[in-house]
Amino acid sequence: MVRRPLPRILTGNPLTGSAPIARGRELARTAADGATDVLHPLITVSRGLRRLVVAGRGRWAATPKEQRGPLCFVAAGAVLLVTLVPYGPLLAVIAVTAVAAWVGRDRTPVAEDSGPSEAETERLRALYEALVPHFSAEGDPSPLYSHDGDWQRAFTEYAFDDDGRPARLQLKYPAYFPDGDDRSRVGIEQLLHAKSGRGRECRFDWDEEANQLVMTALGPLPTDVAAQRFVTSPGETVLGFTDADSVQRTLPVFGGGATRDVPPVVWRTGRRSTEPHLLALGQPGAGVTTLLRSLALQALRHGDVLVIDGGGAGEFGCLAGRRGVLAVESGLAGAAAALEWAAHETERRLVAANRAQQAGQPAPEDTRRPLWIIADRLTALSHLAAVEGRDDPQRLLQVPLRHGRAAQVTVVAADQFETAELLTDPVRTHTKARIALGPATAEEVRGVLGVPPHTTPLAQVPPGRGYARLGTGPVLRLQVPATPDPFDEATGETHRRAVLALLPERTSTAPDDARPVSFAKPTDAADDPTSVGGRHGAT
Repeated sequence: MVRRPLPRILTGNPLTGSAPIARGRELARTAADGATDVLHPLITVSRGLRRLVVAGRGRWAATPKEQRGPLCFVAAGAVLLVTLVPYGPLLAVIAVTAVAAWVGRDRTPVAEDSGPSEAETERLRALYEALVPHFSAEGDPSPLYSHDGDWQRAFTEYAFDDDGRPARLQLKYPAYFPDGDDRSRVGIEQLLHAKSGRGRECRFDWDEEANQLVMTALGPLPTDVAAQRFVTSPGETVLGFTDADSVQRTLPVFGGGATRDVPPVVWRTGRRSTEPHLLALGQPGAGVTTLLRSLALQALRHGDVLVIDGGGAGEFGCLAGRRGVLAVESGLAGAAAALEWAAHETERRLVAANRAQQAGQPAPEDTRRPLWIIADRLTALSHLAAVEGRDDPQRLLQVPLRHGRAAQVTVVAADQFETAELLTDPVRTHTKARIALGPATAEEVRGVLGVPPHTTPLAQVPPGRGYARLGTGPVLRLQVPATPDPFDEATGETHRRAVLALLPERTSTAPDDARPVSFAKPTDAADDPTSVGGRHGAT
């Protein structure tokens, strides 16, 4: 059977390629576009009138029945008034037309070109090519990463900063990539950090279930916040400040000449705390002593403080003789006597609280007042005790560490990375809140916090900058509020006044030119001339 050819009007001329139907459709489309442009004002006004009518019907339906009569009377009076006014109907028509044109305007936002520029495309393509050896495998029938492949399939979201560097990048990776291996993760993180631009701190969020990785370039934490009275409740202590998306709380602070809200890292102590004790490690000059001074000033608002300065550099001399400061000891004999008293005080509080509970009475007031034991570089005194053949001062911390939560006793220990191995097992076991300050590798941070950080290290770290982890919670970036020694000549006048304003008044038993009585016995104190502390009211 011979198939008849289609009519020429449908096929067009095969030599010229003309198509009458296609040409007719193009002419009709052009005429429609022209008519739309000409009639656009009328279309806008009609759309506005329709929206006004719909809004009027909705308002009429929402009006109670007993109010509809007065509403009709007011509307009729308005129409009569407009009719009687000269040029009233004309002005009314003009007003209604203007309102309809405004209501009926096209509210659809104009879609902007959100695609990357040529330079940004080159950066994304370079990142994609660099990831090919890590995210590809032989035998993959449909590789997501391949040389000269489509980078848009792998990079689902991206954003750039003002310098043209990637500020946020969300990418997909194959399911066979070992994302549970820390070494594999570190390799990808280091590569992305190097290719995206060094000098910034990047955070990496791995989603193993969806096989996705999000890299976010983080901004610097505020370093202009000095020591001040933070808005906290009893039992809450501000360790420092972190990123806004890491915590669900902000505090008003004064810094940089203005008051603003910043997200804090709050550590809760007391009977209901799951992390009653804290351990801070860092490099020399990283701000560990600054952290201890900040904690001591906050603890003095509601409790008593016992300071052990193992370094002996006089970093806590501003606290000596102040109200609520039981002692500031830097010598071996004085520190041992103070810690021995702290152990007996912890046992006394436990016995007193137990007796009150058995008698059906509230615990005594002196057992409910918080007691803070702040020990800086206690390993130095441990080494000195080993040389002199005395007991290790860390052994005296076992009772406050084990029973401190029930007795309202909090222990804060701080040391350096180089001497962290000298810390005893009770100190390591019972300090669930951890802080690592200063420049440190991922392995050093992992040794302190238990898990590696989710951000890349910085080449230059400001004082008081590090990481914090409370118990089994996430690792948080931390910036400790500036709390320098007010008696140091290098301290600025602004920070000096801020710290002095927080210091309690001096006690009557310890004037400015006198030293407080030492915990140690008189014979021991004579043998230990480095002791600079004492106690006030401790038994």
